[in-house]
Amino acid sequence: MKRIAPLSSSPFFCISHRSIPYLPQQTLYQCLHATTARTATSFPISVPGPPPPAPAPATSQYDERADRRRRQAELLKKGQDLRASHMKPGTAMKKRFWKDVSVQKDNENNHTIHLDTRAVRNPTTKTPLLLPLSKPHLATALALEWDLLLSAQQATKSHLIPITSISSRAHTLSIEDADNQHVASFGNGIRYDIINTLLRYLDTDTLLCWAPAPRSYEGKEEEGRQDGLRELQIRTAKPILSYLTQRVWPGVELCPTLDDGSILPKAQPPATRAVIKGWMAGLPAWELVGLERAVLAGKSLCVGARLVCEWSEYLKLSMESSIGTTEEQGQDIRREKFGIEEATEACSLEVKWQTRRWGEVEDTHDVEKEDLRRQFGSVVLVVSGTGKSASD
Repeated sequence: MKRIAPLSSSPFFCISHRSIPYLPQQTLYQCLHATTARTATSFPISVPGPPPPAPAPATSQYDERADRRRRQAELLKKGQDLRASHMKPGTAMKKRFWKDVSVQKDNENNHTIHLDTRAVRNPTTKTPLLLPLSKPHLATALALEWDLLLSAQQATKSHLIPITSISSRAHTLSIEDADNQHVASFGNGIRYDIINTLLRYLDTDTLLCWAPAPRSYEGKEEEGRQDGLRELQIRTAKPILSYLTQRVWPGVELCPTLDDGSILPKAQPPATRAVIKGWMAGLPAWELVGLERAVLAGKSLCVGARLVCEWSEYLKLSMESSIGTTEEQGQDIRREKFGIEEATEACSLEVKWQTRRWGEVEDTHDVEKEDLRRQFGSVVLVVSGTGKSASD
């Protein structure tokens, strides 16, 4: 076999005997490079001062968000007008059939809401919706709610008439209580269903579900600048639980529903459930329905009871008469004011803590927060009043 001559010197060509298996081992290996190898130059890490601040969104982003929402509202309005224009004439959905909304009194000294000459009716009993005389603010808010409706179709949507829906349920419960005359007896009816539903929230109460304590290697909080979630939950729940166990349910023990590291809720003691069940059984119809709305909105029976006790005309008078009316006690009551903002803060504490760390989802967290405020606002209107009856 003829030996292959060495290849010419080329910086881009390299051949070995391994690429041609039948060549003998003495075949020359030639690999030439035109440039010399150079080592990488490493620069020392010398960055003075703290890290730069996080980038902040430009102001134009908020303007674009507002413009987008404005365009969405305009498109929604055009869609509603288009649907209304295609409706058949004579239907009740085209426009509202009333011009003026007024608050009047009937022969029994109850507030009624009139659409021109027609009284607003309870959709369950088909009778005029009656509001107690001691609730003028509720009557005014109910009249304003109907005055803002644009068509009769909107009156069939519960999210557009929250005050009407809760007032109708309280009116229906008051009629049922008047017919039965056995408020404390359970077995059937609206009151029985409400109490059993609310007791289920006691074992998974938002105010009593605390985050597990941090492990020794985890630390209290990143960078140690903020309190942990568990500390915030305990600090928020302590005054609310203290108020309930001292003034509303004396001697009752309210335990955290989650043990350290457990994901299964722990039931409250039977004595606690019996006391709270008896307390709810003795509530008037308007207070019980307000408590139901607050618990369903905030997922917390403790927060709902605290809000109702703070604003109820019936419960406030009974508690003030039981604890006295000295100046020092009156100042103590004013310091413990509990309103819509405090209830919203207590029910959404974990969500707020998480969004502060990871960010807020647009059109989700902000909408839920405002809806929670609206629900608690309707509760305050339903249970509050002047405390004066028709005889006064």
